[in-house]
Amino acid sequence: MELADLEAEYAGLMLPRFDERAGLRLGQILVDLALAEALPVVIDIRTADRTLFHAALPGSAPLNDRWARRKSNTALLFQLPSLLVGRRLAAKDEALARHGLPSEDYAEAGGAVPIRVTGVGVVAVATVSGLPQVEDHRLVVRGLRALMAE
Repeated sequence: MELADLEAEYAGLMLPRFDERAGLRLGQILVDLALAEALPVVIDIRTADRTLFHAALPGSAPLNDRWARRKSNTALLFQLPSLLVGRRLAAKDEALARHGLPSEDYAEAGGAVPIRVTGVGVVAVATVSGLPQVEDHRLVVRGLRALMAE
């Protein structure tokens, strides 16, 4: 995915509200989408200070939990999808380490998308790990769009 496409996509992902119930609903949507396609993923939805939803689906691995945490940290810090952060850094021939961010805690890989509320800003992040990074990202976007349509 190109930078301009990612930026335009993210600009269109805005919710009117988001709370624990919405976090649970988004988690259920993502689980349903992943199970329907037999995707071996971990799904994580969190705020900056607590987990709202977490599921490890069949075929996922413990390492996916670590990737989800690292990608979530990146998306929350930059308040941008982790795929967009990675693409912007790559365009400048930079890495997160250049900004003092250790790879143990942050990842440039796609799959974490901040959840934004109109008039409030970023309130949480939804993350998928277990597929190639662009597919992780696309699954989260599909889930957010389905939630927005309800």
